[in-house]
Amino acid sequence: MRGKWEVVRLWVLYCLLLSGFFQGVFSAFNLPRPPWKKQSNFGSSVVFPLVGNVYPKGYYQVTLNVGQPPKPYFLDIDTGSDLTWLQCDAPCVKCIPAPHSPYKPNKNVVKHKDPICASLHSPANHPRHTPDDQCDYEVEYADHCSSLGVLVRDAFPVKFTNGSSIAPPLVFGCGYDQEVPASEHAPYTDGILGLGNGKSSIVSQLSSLGFIRNVVGHCLSGQGGGFLFLGDDVVPSSGIVWSPIVRGSSEKHYSLGPADLLFGGQATGIKGLPIILDSGSTFTYFNSKAYKTLLSSIKKNIDTKQLTDAVDDKSLPVCWKGSKPFKSLKDATMYFKPLTLSFTKAKNIQLQLLPEAYLILTDKGHVCLGILNGSEAGIGDVNLIGDISMLDKLVIYDNEKQQIGWAPANCNKLPSLS
Repeated sequence: MRGKWEVVRLWVLYCLLLSGFFQGVFSAFNLPRPPWKKQSNFGSSVVFPLVGNVYPKGYYQVTLNVGQPPKPYFLDIDTGSDLTWLQCDAPCVKCIPAPHSPYKPNKNVVKHKDPICASLHSPANHPRHTPDDQCDYEVEYADHCSSLGVLVRDAFPVKFTNGSSIAPPLVFGCGYDQEVPASEHAPYTDGILGLGNGKSSIVSQLSSLGFIRNVVGHCLSGQGGGFLFLGDDVVPSSGIVWSPIVRGSSEKHYSLGPADLLFGGQATGIKGLPIILDSGSTFTYFNSKAYKTLLSSIKKNIDTKQLTDAVDDKSLPVCWKGSKPFKSLKDATMYFKPLTLSFTKAKNIQLQLLPEAYLILTDKGHVCLGILNGSEAGIGDVNLIGDISMLDKLVIYDNEKQQIGWAPANCNKLPSLS
């Protein structure tokens, strides 16, 4: 599991030693008067090409330019978390290998009185801090990877689909201490691009400044690559299946609510499975009961004359092999049936998962199940739809209308723009 599904665990770090250590590096950031007024003329988007794949890379990354002068950074796209962060030379306490040199802050610390800082912390958690103290952060993900640092504000140059360019100052995390468990393989990126709906999200910040609608979407190609967009200018006017975002009292993820699981069009007995969409997760995860039921259904359907267990392939927990190595995933999908998630809080709304949306082809020519046991992966009863099940679909997270949409799409081609 890549594990970018964010556990709601952002809190203030009270460490006087670190505060004194970084005091010389960070000071108040006096933001100059911006050369624009808050915009009200919505209707444009920012489109970014993506690089990556589900297997063997395991993630999709975007290139963002940050700072003045701008420098490029590769970021793992993650709709399962809000905060964007870069590895940061503040100096580095513990930085992991990355494609670019760490970001260097320049007296641009965000203070505790900033609303974005307040959105990450409850008041009860930082009684000893004054409004002018630096805003520290720590974010931990479900795979126990984490980033610790301080919030900073710097320019993010972007070009809109209408041809205009801006470089607004946006808040992000300057991560000087990253932890990666020995069992995990961190993406070879410079940080994470958080695309959730919280105030700290880059898309929320651009929306609050009036540049775009609070809409984000992606199209992940099964052949690798794809595109990401912020804003609603490239959202098709028709052909999209829309379902409302379902939020509990403390829920902040992109949840589609409960769904019944069908295999080959037949009920599996799994009902009311709460579903979250998360581009930060490579694979799809079901809770233990749903996973075991699904695996049993798949195995009962397999023709053992055509497929046998590939116990020597450790790419994923469950793999099969044919009489000879498969040359393409399409050659293997004929032996499997589609899955369907039928959402119970939205009338006649279903998410169809063809075999290509839950299988991978390994370098050995075997086919493996890309749906994993979330309970064994340490995420409990959470059910995540990861990248593998969103391939070759345009997926739209509309925070304005509180709905999520999807449709089949050619993700190898950037959207045509007028």
